[in-house]
Amino acid sequence: MATNVKRKKKAEVMPDDGNMTLTGHLKELRNRLIVCAVVFVAAVVVTLAYADRLIDLLTAMGQGFYTFVSIAPQEKLMQYFRVSLLAAVVVTVPVALYQVYAFAKPGLKKSETFFLKLVILLGLALFVVGVMFAYKLMMPFMLRFLSTGIEGADYIQTTTSIESYVSLCLTMFIIFGCVFEMPLVTIILSKMGIANPEILKKARGVAIVLIFFIAAVVTPPDIVSQCMVAIPMVLLYFVSIFLSGIFYKPRSEDGDDEEDAEEEDED
Repeated sequence: MATNVKRKKKAEVMPDDGNMTLTGHLKELRNRLIVCAVVFVAAVVVTLAYADRLIDLLTAMGQGFYTFVSIAPQEKLMQYFRVSLLAAVVVTVPVALYQVYAFAKPGLKKSETFFLKLVILLGLALFVVGVMFAYKLMMPFMLRFLSTGIEGADYIQTTTSIESYVSLCLTMFIIFGCVFEMPLVTIILSKMGIANPEILKKARGVAIVLIFFIAAVVTPPDIVSQCMVAIPMVLLYFVSIFLSGIFYKPRSEDGDDEEDAEEEDED
């Protein structure tokens, strides 16, 4: 009887033609979301134990230039939780992307599977490069300039709350991580036939102005922070133009019809 029950459950998930039913897809999606949730909770617990070391890594960039203070009773503790939650998200994102890939893989062609792998791996790599670029180069220079680069008023002590400092660091990490995804977005749009390299070249003047406007909106209100974000974005825009010329695939109705005819012949 137990065998019959197992066969019945299997039939609900996988019918005779080999295609998974809606119930099966929902169950698989639920299981994959549970995996992501478990990983996130476990990562929060682990990273919370090392939150003090994570705070040390952040404050190391500003030591010697700033004196860090906690101006509210709960401020220091809340930053520990804040950093540990963000670290848990960083740990969970690769697992979540793999779950997305595994969920979508059965319905993709071989070429689409390869492209999805490329997008996921390149996206993770570019985000990490952006964060490391901010941590190693941009943030130390920015913090040094903001504390000692302005002459006069030597009697003013450069003291900052730990909440303001952590907020600035995390904001800049996220901004630079997202900015470095520009080549990947260009590759995807070029493969879809949307991002034309010729149009990108002609629009580079408008794009540069728009980049500096975006940098002014997302960064703290000082010219140094704005330039630190805008200059890498401009360089990445020119890299994106080059990549668009490589991956650009014009949309052709005839080509689509031919592909559909080939798929029908294979079926």
